[in-house]
Amino acid sequence: MEINAGAGGTEACDWVEMLLRMYLRWAERHGYRTEIVNSVPGEVAGLKNVTVFIEGRNAYGYLKNERGVHRLVRISPFDANRRRHTTFAAVDVIPEIEGNGEVQINPDELRIDTFRSSGAGGQHVNKTESAVRITHLPTGIVVTCQNERSQHKNRESAMKVLAAKLAELQRAQTEQRVAELRGDLRAIEWGNQMRSYIFQPYTLVKDHRTGHETGDVARVMDGDIDDFIEAALKAPAGKS
Repeated sequence: MEINAGAGGTEACDWVEMLLRMYLRWAERHGYRTEIVNSVPGEVAGLKNVTVFIEGRNAYGYLKNERGVHRLVRISPFDANRRRHTTFAAVDVIPEIEGNGEVQINPDELRIDTFRSSGAGGQHVNKTESAVRITHLPTGIVVTCQNERSQHKNRESAMKVLAAKLAELQRAQTEQRVAELRGDLRAIEWGNQMRSYIFQPYTLVKDHRTGHETGDVARVMDGDIDDFIEAALKAPAGKS
């Protein structure tokens, strides 16, 4: 899972961290193993983006419909005038491909850069070039991992993420070709919020695809999102 801050500056970075906590708490409830493999802190607070592995039975099946833009409406704690702000974060969920699976990665098509980690950590942070950035030249996909002290472990994690991204790209291209052959003209509306979380002036979490909603924002932000996941899984094809 990747979570990226959208419009909103510091508020958006804080929203990324809030969503990360929500999904980590959800994973904990289900006994899933989680590992944050990369994170970039915001300039004031929160995170600009974060990548986390979530491992467990049917984890991808449950979380795949969480992909999309999540919208937050609240009185910002970073606004001295206590004004209400609207901000966005994008969640992407892709399955891990074991051993690169169906994806064949040509080493000659990779550019691998190492650099000093910029995150919080132990004595090796900012002293050794343990962080790894891998660029897949044919597609331009860039993957960065820096949360491990070992360059080897960071490289291994980055290759897993790259393989998953390439597999997802192949899947999307295949679906697009099938849609063209079938004459399926339904637009994929990237950029529109799939769920809104409203903290003020009232409390409401609403999924705009399924219509499922609840007024208990605190419960949702504490990781209790199974009813939203279930509603998306039961929705007719094309609605989730």
